[in-house]
Amino acid sequence: MSQLNSFDSRQALKVGDKTYDIYGLDAVEKAGFDVKTLPYSLKILLENLLRTENGSDVTADDIKALAQWDPTQSASREIAFTPARVILQDFTGVPAVVDLAAMREAMAALGGDADKINPLAPVELVIDHSVIVDAFGKESAFDTNVETEYARNLERYQLLRWGQTAFDDFRVVPPGTGIVHQVNLEHLSRVIFTRSDSDANLAYPDTCVGTDSHTPMVNGLGIVAWGVGGIEAEAAMLGQPISMLIPDVVGFKLTGSLPAGTTATDLVLTITQMLREHRVVGKFVEFYGPGVAAVPLANRATIGNMSPEYGSTISIFPIDEVTLNYMRLTGRSEEQVALTRAYAQAQGLWHEPDANPRYSERLELDLSTIVPSIAGPKRPQDRIELSESKPAFRGALTAYVNHDEEPLKGYDRSIAGSFPASDAPSHQQSSVVSRAPDDHVEDAPKDGYRESKPVSVTFADGFTGTIDHGSVVIAAITSCTNTSNPMVMMAAALLARNAVKKGLQRKPWVKTSLAPGSRVVTDYYDHADLTQYLDALGFNLVGYGCTTCIGNSGPLIPEVSQAVTENDLAVVSVLSGNRNFEGRIHAEVKMNYLMSPPLVVAYALAGTMDIDLYKEPLGTDPQGQPVYLKDVWPDAAEVEEFVRNSIVAEMYESGYADVFAGDERWQALPKPSASTFKWEPDSTYARRPPYFDGMGRTPEPLQDIHGARVLAKLGDSVTTDHISPAGSIARKSPAGQYLLEHGVKEKDFNSYGARRGNHEIMIRGTFANVRLRNQLAPGTEGGFTRDFTQADGPVTTIFDASRAYIAQNTPLVILAGAEYGSGSSRDWAAKGTALLGVKAVIAQSYERIHRSNLLGMGVLPLQFPEGQSAESLGLTGEETFEITGITALNTSDQVPVVQVRAGDVSFEAKVRIDTPSEAAYYRHGGIMQYVLRSLLD
Repeated sequence: MSQLNSFDSRQALKVGDKTYDIYGLDAVEKAGFDVKTLPYSLKILLENLLRTENGSDVTADDIKALAQWDPTQSASREIAFTPARVILQDFTGVPAVVDLAAMREAMAALGGDADKINPLAPVELVIDHSVIVDAFGKESAFDTNVETEYARNLERYQLLRWGQTAFDDFRVVPPGTGIVHQVNLEHLSRVIFTRSDSDANLAYPDTCVGTDSHTPMVNGLGIVAWGVGGIEAEAAMLGQPISMLIPDVVGFKLTGSLPAGTTATDLVLTITQMLREHRVVGKFVEFYGPGVAAVPLANRATIGNMSPEYGSTISIFPIDEVTLNYMRLTGRSEEQVALTRAYAQAQGLWHEPDANPRYSERLELDLSTIVPSIAGPKRPQDRIELSESKPAFRGALTAYVNHDEEPLKGYDRSIAGSFPASDAPSHQQSSVVSRAPDDHVEDAPKDGYRESKPVSVTFADGFTGTIDHGSVVIAAITSCTNTSNPMVMMAAALLARNAVKKGLQRKPWVKTSLAPGSRVVTDYYDHADLTQYLDALGFNLVGYGCTTCIGNSGPLIPEVSQAVTENDLAVVSVLSGNRNFEGRIHAEVKMNYLMSPPLVVAYALAGTMDIDLYKEPLGTDPQGQPVYLKDVWPDAAEVEEFVRNSIVAEMYESGYADVFAGDERWQALPKPSASTFKWEPDSTYARRPPYFDGMGRTPEPLQDIHGARVLAKLGDSVTTDHISPAGSIARKSPAGQYLLEHGVKEKDFNSYGARRGNHEIMIRGTFANVRLRNQLAPGTEGGFTRDFTQADGPVTTIFDASRAYIAQNTPLVILAGAEYGSGSSRDWAAKGTALLGVKAVIAQSYERIHRSNLLGMGVLPLQFPEGQSAESLGLTGEETFEITGITALNTSDQVPVVQVRAGDVSFEAKVRIDTPSEAAYYRHGGIMQYVLRSLLD
């Protein structure tokens, strides 16, 4: 906490019979700064600076700069943000546990106390990304899928089980419990955090960073939280602040209220469209105005969840009575509720309907104008009014069935539109490929013509049906976005009830699934006696985890899969999730539509996207009479009544009472008590990384770089998607060959995401994206380069070349263009770069997080002189590089330039070390080494 208190802001806050110390924003107001009109979110950041002021990372000038924030000026000043806690999901959390385990070993090897290596901020990890919908449509589906999940991921789970017992302030929510964001919303979030220091109980805003891009879901509770890369998360875990620009803040005024017949999904799809059009990438979005009070907490969370889909860092609502009522509903104590009220009102964080904060930009939406909507077929922002869904589908379909270009394949398709994505899209191997459609939806043909290719399918039970382009083959109520919202979930169940009573059934080619974000959902379904109706339509529980939305949708119905692949059908998935990028949901499904849970059920009944739900029947009743959507759509008043009568606080209290205990499967895992992890020598999932090999108690002085060769020469806008290992592992890739050599069968390769704890796999997949074009090896695509340790520099894989250079002690550099490392922030984009032997990157410009992450891994980011590039300097990448002047960083945090000589070309490169902390990290060889040495004594 704060070592300085320049504004004398520490003061007492009495709540009931307890007294807390807080860092009062009124102290800054008294110093002559206009704090009252600051946006809500910037007040949270201001308190953070007051509480963590130490004269180095956070100074009084930083506090003043934020307090006098000018909304008319673009962000230029960096501040150090220290989140109250860190939340992880299992894919991205495993590397963090691996790194901490390796740090413990290194600490012991250096003669220190291994137990000192602990998270210095509370960390919670939720295992939710590993369950796959293998079984569906039957009562045993949940148990079958969980059993399979454990079998596939046993090595990873044993590592996390050890971490659960070995580390202080590190808690694991076991598999089969819920989706990380819903568990965070319903249970883990404090809203106002409390912690004891040496002489008092401190109260301060709950702030959070997470290793999943949808961490902003808890913005609905008034919590400043967003998704970060793994290195940033590890830094926060180890007590290091996160450097960030003071953000622009977009004010989004809400008025009115939602009309009957519309849902939170319709609202969030409209907001997504508006904010993508407004361009809010990297900005804070903040909701204000009289309409805020009319937005239920679950709807606020749905909006916050979709922040990555329109690109904002956060999308936050202020604290008000709606917040407090939700806290009571979800089992938070009255003491916590009282503290939240008192703190928010004392600090000016309580929502005032007529408040008018200063904002960088403003938008406005009348909630009464919202209409039923879906989005697709490949992007969340491509909203379609439900009344126009049929012609929109027909127009889009032409791009999927009439193509002359070479189709995109595999992971290339998966990331075609995947901005932004801190969790890598998943896809399965398939022979089906397609061209990515244009970014706009074509108008339907004027004569109503549609592409058609009917195919007869005979199913295992003898039923014969016909599928065609546009047939719905996946219908999934899934993802944290909507399953946290009781109104839309209850609407889905009531629609199912009404449909069953009308004698309707899902079409036999539709794979249906229910994967709610928490166990509370099935509790209130059971209490309302509605589970039976969802089961009757095939929406049986398949798991409590992130399934279809990340591509864990499992195989299609076999007969359907065969028909689709053999006939190249453009079939459809409908899901209540947040991402529908092409190739993400399933490799055999070309068109994907986001919608509310009740509409997912409706389309499962219809079995096709080629339907006007307002005019055409979903099916017929036993008497042969048509049944329309209006006949089964539940009345809004009935939905509200069921929610009111079926959901009580005790469900949340009991559902989360043993949230960290796990089921009998988790309990049966070995529970090692050793403070250091026992690495299994044959493990292909978790291996001890080499970051600390040869490390001494004090860092070796920095040296200039001599005799370096270029590993890759890249163009503009190379993103971390291009650099990071992601997606499935190809048999002929270096990673695939490694697995085969270690006795792993191809069917058990799993994905790069599941194997993030094995650096040997990950470095083999770094710079291996099929879309990467290394100008050093023209005519190739993917992870190829030239190896100049051999005569004439033959073309080989980037990984194999790096091993040859390392064997000869030859340092490596990367040459790049503008916006290097843009896109999502991923830990392995920097880790993989470092482990390939790269000592420096020279680019025209950087995405700031990736630049910082490179320094966090001991890689020096350099910048070409203004207006110059590798091309303008005539660099081919075949040169030998000398980089001198680095040694000046041994005694100074600020070295503006270094000298670079590449063959006959010489130039000054700007050193992109922007803060004293970054300089310290680089001198120590990386952030983990810096923290470890700081804890030695």
